[in-house]
Amino acid sequence: MDEKTTARSEASHRSVLDNEGQALVLSGGGARAAYQVGCLRALARSLPDYRPQILTGVSAGAINATHLAAFQGSWQASVEALVRLWQAMRTEKVYRTGLGQLAGRMTHWGLHFVSGGRLGRKDIRGMVNNQPLRRYLREHLSAQAGSGDIPGIDRNLADGWLKALAVVTTNYASGRSEAWVDTLQEHIWSGSQVTARQASLTLEHVMASAALPFFFPSVKLQHQWHGDGGIRLAAPLSPAMRLGATRILAVSPRAKPEIGGSELPTRYPSPGQVAGVMLNAVFLDLLDFDALQMQRVNDLLRRIPQQQWGRQRPVEVMVLRPRQDLGKIARQSQPQMPGGFRFFSGGFGGRDEPTADALSMVNFEPGYIGQLIEFGEQDTLARMDEIEAFLRG
Repeated sequence: MDEKTTARSEASHRSVLDNEGQALVLSGGGARAAYQVGCLRALARSLPDYRPQILTGVSAGAINATHLAAFQGSWQASVEALVRLWQAMRTEKVYRTGLGQLAGRMTHWGLHFVSGGRLGRKDIRGMVNNQPLRRYLREHLSAQAGSGDIPGIDRNLADGWLKALAVVTTNYASGRSEAWVDTLQEHIWSGSQVTARQASLTLEHVMASAALPFFFPSVKLQHQWHGDGGIRLAAPLSPAMRLGATRILAVSPRAKPEIGGSELPTRYPSPGQVAGVMLNAVFLDLLDFDALQMQRVNDLLRRIPQQQWGRQRPVEVMVLRPRQDLGKIARQSQPQMPGGFRFFSGGFGGRDEPTADALSMVNFEPGYIGQLIEFGEQDTLARMDEIEAFLRG
């Protein structure tokens, strides 16, 4: 720990941070969510008294949020356990990568398509089999076999430090975003952007929120099929605000888009390049837009007497995101990915630079994951004075 971090830690103990109304919002992006883990490690080490009462997660961010909500122990210990979860992750612990497995699913999809639905299996659920991820998360979330219940959430809610956990899914029947809320208080709402459902969250809710469209199978929740929560979530800060947050720290694994045209040579786009653009569109990060809208509401509220606020209240927001494009980094670790996946990604144009966006979401190899954790930690430490001032109000 350097002198600056030590001094900040000593100052933190002199002035205890008030966690009342503090919320942590973790957005999605597949393997890129490892970046959030680095951010959290820097926060836990620099601000040991920070422990948000409200946690919300979308897509892979739901994995991180649920782990933090369920862990039995201190906040620092929960973050370090989350770091170990990601450091021990491998692609084969997330989805089956054998050439036979991948070839079989691709063949069935192809036959079903070219035969007009007459040939091939009609129930191919996702391009890959992600049962390894289910087993991996069951172990690390201490979920119960069969029911998938996660007892740690209930215990932390009862202990009082956790006020609410919400994970967001997309209901494929209605096309709406649904926030599944685990809390001791009643929180049910139906807004223009998100519908809330109160539930004891299970492993199935986490798997549904993290089900990348087309790539991972959908998950049935209450008799309807659900998938990745980032698909239709136009207001990512809404669940935290509805749950009573007054100060929201949001962590996105997506850098702000570069202004200006690409310097890459113009050529016909490969399927992999198109897939990358589509996934970026699916996970269009609206955190900054949502934060700007909230700031405008805050400014308006401060101009009028408090007795006229009604049910509105100011909610402060800060967004952390990478200083560099994590998609470009994914290309460097592609040679470490399993052979079967490299073979098929090559067929989709995976050897071309523009496909890095798609690869960055499904590359769970240690080299790439380790880099993301390190970048998250570095980026957060670089802004720690600003972050601490924000959290302390």
